[in-house]
Amino acid sequence: MALINNALIIGGGIGGMCAAIQLSKQGIAVDLVEINPQWAPDGAGITISGPTLRGLRQIGIVEQVLEEGGTWRAIDICDANGNLTRTVAVPPTIGAEDLPAAAGVLRPVLAKILANATERAGARIRLGLSFQGMSQDEQGVDVTFSDGSHGRYDLVIGADGVNSTVRKLVLPEHPGPVFTGQGSWRAVVPRRRENSTVYMGKTTKAGMNPISADECYLFVLDRREGMDFIPPEQWPGKLAELLEEFGGQVGEIRQGLLDGSLPNPRLLYRPLAGHMIKGPWHKGRIVLLGDTVHATTPHLASGAGIAVEGAIVLAEELQRRHSLEGALLAYAGRHYDRASLVVRASGRLGEIEQSGGSLEEHTRIMVDAQAALRAPI
Repeated sequence: MALINNALIIGGGIGGMCAAIQLSKQGIAVDLVEINPQWAPDGAGITISGPTLRGLRQIGIVEQVLEEGGTWRAIDICDANGNLTRTVAVPPTIGAEDLPAAAGVLRPVLAKILANATERAGARIRLGLSFQGMSQDEQGVDVTFSDGSHGRYDLVIGADGVNSTVRKLVLPEHPGPVFTGQGSWRAVVPRRRENSTVYMGKTTKAGMNPISADECYLFVLDRREGMDFIPPEQWPGKLAELLEEFGGQVGEIRQGLLDGSLPNPRLLYRPLAGHMIKGPWHKGRIVLLGDTVHATTPHLASGAGIAVEGAIVLAEELQRRHSLEGALLAYAGRHYDRASLVVRASGRLGEIEQSGGSLEEHTRIMVDAQAALRAPI
């Protein structure tokens, strides 16, 4: 007998959609509400690590992601002028040795693939909607939505992001995410190399990851004093300033930012903030997923990956446990270590970059964390 017959998922991001797909496969009736009426995220590219590709294969969309995106099996390390200094092979992921070592895709493309899969799975999608109130008893959760409608559910999953509203009901004492001291810059640029590429300047590191056959996304992290708003019209000049010490292809991109000749770069700036919340991640029949409890910086390219894995683990525990409380405790217990690894390692990598710390420590943390994530979930 199923632990739950229906579920409400609040938040239509990567974790929320993956949860909707996996629960629908079990015959659970799923409602998914997303406050954005367009259901389309901002964003340039997103890197999908080998372990995340393994997770997306379990979800059922990896073939579409690989078809739409770009892939690589090695990382080229170049100097500031684009001269190749070494190539580092990326090891395969256990259980996914036949897949590329990593992939990249435009965020809106990934979101559309997942949205189509969510609809095919049979979930009921309601856009431009949130909740106004929620109360629960031992048998279910009564929800009032922002359009005045009501619903009753066996389980509510809060997948509404780093600034989660649902989290305030489950963990009202949580102060919210903490700024890390870095900002992330991204732009879509022409693809010139087969592999992922890192360009090492004297004070800045820039990278490019393929997101299709002919495009990459450029990523740069910089130090910032706070989470001050930067008007989008200033983004080209600010990013060009960060790329001042680079020549070669990066220098050409910088010039394109300055003179406007770079075609549709889809620039994006985000200050980086995160948190790792200790379990349990539920209160009664309301449970949290993804960035609501483990928001991370992009240093390990695994933030989306642990949201995907969290959705898989939650669905598996709901299917195999004999009590809802046991399933929700097992979900957090089983998923915590991998999520915590990503958040802690990413945070430390950011600290080293900001302080000009040990390159050896940076490399060791990166290699060890990625090796741990390639192990089975």
